[in-house]
Amino acid sequence: MEPAVSLAVCALLFLLWIRVKGLEFVLIHQRWVFVCLFLLPLSLIFDIYYYMRAWVVFKLSSAPRLHEQRVRDIQKQVREWKEQGSKTFMCTGRPGWLTVSLRVGKYKKTHKNIMINLMDILEVDTKKQIVRVEPLVTMGQVTSLINSIGWTLPVLPELDDLTVGGLIMGTGIESSSHKYGLFQHICTAYELVLADGSFVRCTPSENSDLFYAVPWSCGTLGFLVAAEIRIIPAKKYVKLSFEPVRGLEAICNKFKHESQQQENHFVEGLLYSLDEAVIMTGVMTDEVEPSKLNSIGNYYKPWFFKHVENYLKTNQEGLEYIPLRHYYHRHTRSIFWELQDIIPFGNNPIFRYLFGWMVPPKISLLKLTQGETLRKLYEQHHVVQDMLVPMKCMIPALHTFHNDIHVYPIWLCPFILPSQPGLVHPKGNETELYVDIGAYGEPRVKHFEARSCMRQLEKFVRSVHGFQMLYADCYMNREEFWEMFDGSLYHRLRDQLNCHDAFPEVYDKICKAARH
Repeated sequence: MEPAVSLAVCALLFLLWIRVKGLEFVLIHQRWVFVCLFLLPLSLIFDIYYYMRAWVVFKLSSAPRLHEQRVRDIQKQVREWKEQGSKTFMCTGRPGWLTVSLRVGKYKKTHKNIMINLMDILEVDTKKQIVRVEPLVTMGQVTSLINSIGWTLPVLPELDDLTVGGLIMGTGIESSSHKYGLFQHICTAYELVLADGSFVRCTPSENSDLFYAVPWSCGTLGFLVAAEIRIIPAKKYVKLSFEPVRGLEAICNKFKHESQQQENHFVEGLLYSLDEAVIMTGVMTDEVEPSKLNSIGNYYKPWFFKHVENYLKTNQEGLEYIPLRHYYHRHTRSIFWELQDIIPFGNNPIFRYLFGWMVPPKISLLKLTQGETLRKLYEQHHVVQDMLVPMKCMIPALHTFHNDIHVYPIWLCPFILPSQPGLVHPKGNETELYVDIGAYGEPRVKHFEARSCMRQLEKFVRSVHGFQMLYADCYMNREEFWEMFDGSLYHRLRDQLNCHDAFPEVYDKICKAARH
């Protein structure tokens, strides 16, 4: 009885503290209290529910039977919108706070919401080496299922909550992208419901223009209802090598060299300052040296980026064997390094052992409880950006990041960009090696002003024929946006499919200049 009384007293004191200080004060200045007491338990419940639901649905094989019925329901909603006069644009009915993007989708309040309840893995065909999934299937669902039967995706982006639909309509990348390209490049077919309510399937050989126009279109050509994605045989572990490198030129040369080695299944770099980095290369294997096994995904383990930093501090190379699924989600527990700003003591061994099994909080719940004041603070004093630039421009790009925002660590991920039609492709007619430069955190540059600093960064990226990931805040005007992205195929498809009254243009949907 005494523990219950003590807990009740603590809860009462906490509520009184909130009443005195105000909920907004607590959410802004002591957010870790709210996150630890409320969001972590809620996130755990979310995870358990969706894991159990996915397992039951797949075991009962109900998803394929229900899928066609659900697609017909989406078609019905679109046709009803058309019969009612097509008065507003359409968008998915999924609440904006459920997305991983930090951007607030205000258009949800004014557009016609089409309810799309498609979150199941439909089929795994190991003969054709294809998995067919609905758009709201997450990377956590995919790895949990196909890794358990010996398969994996060639490109499996970090973070459990990323959805297939988001990775196709936006984009996705992983440390295997130097071999396979972006997430869109491992997709073999898309199924969509178009603006007139019709259903269409597109592949590189069937409705190919639509197939190449869909990636990066952010749902402005139609509603994605299913996708087919390549799978490859998986092995149990990743044999991961760590090499600290000093000096910017040496870092870039080493990173480029390893990215060109096809025997490397995985290549990744973490830049801790302008001239200090750890370059990691990995290969899948079924063999393991027990003394070097590191199950980095276990809840009590150090956050991955902190673990990697130790190799830099000790100036020693290292070799570890990491279970495959742990490797894929190595940055998930710390949301790369974002969680250190929310729970400053989150990597403390005591916290990890006592509460690490509940980490991380769901990004969607963090957004839902953010509040307008905190959102504006984050917008002005926090950067979350991925810029994709040609590998040959890596040195000036990192100097630009350093001078304009000064955020560390920086994530470096190489990828191959094929010369294909669509919004994103190399400047010439040949496949080119690019690098994703990911900056997540509080800028340390003096007198940081979000709009002006980001516009400088965007200008540089345009000048080298690079691209900005569209999940993040974008400050370009319309002319600048279409200078960065090739809109020729996209605009032709919008005309052909009569999208102008049905969906906003991608610029109007994602850019701050268009939304404010």
